[in-house]
Amino acid sequence: MRKMVMLAALLGTPGLVFADDGLNSADTAWILTSAGLVLFMTLPGLALFYGGLVRSKNVLSVIMACFSITSLISLVWAVAGYSLALTDGGPWQSILGGVSQLFLINMNADKLVGNLPESVFAMYHMTFAIFAPALVVGALVERVKFFPLLLFCALWELLVYVPICHWIWGNGWLADLGVMDFAGGIVVHGSAGVAALVGAVIIGPRKGFPKSPLMPHNLTMTAMGAGILWVGWHGFSAGSALMANGSAGMAMLSTHLCASSASITWIVMDWLKFGKPSVLGAMTGMVAGLGMIASGAGFVSPFGALIIGIVAGVACFYSIHLIKQRLVIDDALDVFPVHGVSGILGAILTGIFADVSFGGIGIVSEQCILNQLLIQLFGIAVTIIWSGLVSYLLFKLIEKFIGIRVNQEAETNGLDINQHDQQGYNF
Repeated sequence: MRKMVMLAALLGTPGLVFADDGLNSADTAWILTSAGLVLFMTLPGLALFYGGLVRSKNVLSVIMACFSITSLISLVWAVAGYSLALTDGGPWQSILGGVSQLFLINMNADKLVGNLPESVFAMYHMTFAIFAPALVVGALVERVKFFPLLLFCALWELLVYVPICHWIWGNGWLADLGVMDFAGGIVVHGSAGVAALVGAVIIGPRKGFPKSPLMPHNLTMTAMGAGILWVGWHGFSAGSALMANGSAGMAMLSTHLCASSASITWIVMDWLKFGKPSVLGAMTGMVAGLGMIASGAGFVSPFGALIIGIVAGVACFYSIHLIKQRLVIDDALDVFPVHGVSGILGAILTGIFADVSFGGIGIVSEQCILNQLLIQLFGIAVTIIWSGLVSYLLFKLIEKFIGIRVNQEAETNGLDINQHDQQGYNF
C-alpha cells in the first residue's frame, strides 16, 4: 500500500490508486505476471544460482532449502504475515498491521485493494516475503541442519520481515517519515543481508575456510540461475509500480540498465586485478546491480541507474574482499557483501538520484536532497539494528536449545547424504 501511496504522490495523482473505480484488468494482468516472475526468481532461479556455487556433496541441501522455504513462508504469510504486514492496524497502525486477514479468512474474489483484487495483491507480496529469507540461506550453506534453518526462517519472517515490511510498505512509521523503497532494497535486501552476516558470524566458518579453496561445483548451473534471476527481477522492480503504466516501464528499463552497468563494471574490475574476466564475476556484478537498484527503480532515471550500477560493481567487489579476507567471515555465497551492501547503498543513492536535478521523478521530502538522505539513513539504521538484534537472538536461542550446525563428520560427508539421504549426482 505504501508503494501505491508514494507513487501516486510522486506522480501528482494522490487519488489515483485509491479511487473506487473497480477492477483494472490491465493492472491485474501485469501483477499476476509479476508475481509469477518473482516466484520464478526463487524457484528455480535462486535454487540453481546457489546450488551451483556449493560443492557437489551439498547441492541438494541448497535446492531443498529453497523449495522448503518457499512452501513454509507461503503458509506463514497466509496465516499471519499478510495481515500483520499490509492490513490496517487500527491504533497500532504505525507499528504493525491488523488481524482482519489472519488465515486470509475474509478474502474473496471480489475484494479489492485499489484497482487490484486483494488476492493478487497478497500473492504478489508473498513472493517478496519468500525471497527475503531464502536469500539468508546463501550465507549458511554447507554446515547447517535442515530443521533449525526452517525454524529460523519462519520466526525471522514474523519477527523481522513482517514488521519492516509494515513500517515501510504498510503505511507504518517509517513510511510516515518518508523512507523510500520502491522494490525492496531495504525491506528485502537490507534486512536479509544483515541477518545473513549475523548468522555467518554466529555459526562460524565451514571446515577448511579460509585456507582451503571451497570452489563452486557447477558454474553452468549458476549461470542458468543468474539468467532466471535477471529476467524474474523485472517482476520484482516493474511489478512494484502495482500498475501497468509508464512508471512500470521506467522501473524495468532502469533495472535492466543498472544490472548491465554493474556486470560490465565487475568484468573490468576482474580484468584489471586478475588479468582475465571472470564468468562468476560477471554474474555477481549483475546481481549486485539488481539489488542496488531495488530501492530506486521507479524513482530514478535511466542515467541514474547507470551510475548506480557502476557504484554497485565497485562497492560489492571490494565488499567481498573485506568480509572474507580482511574480516575472515565465511558468508559462503556473499549474501551480505552483494545483497546487503547493494540494498543499503542503493537506498542511500535513491535519496540522491530520485531528485529531478538527476532526472528522477522527485523525492518525497519537500526540502532537499540532504534531508532525504538523512531520512534514508535513518530507515537503513533502523533496519540494520532490528534485523541484526532479532537475528542474533534467534540464532543464539536455536543454537542453545536444538543446535543449528552439523557435526564435522556430517560436514565432511556432505549435507545431501547427512540431512536428506540422497545425492545430487550418481556416477
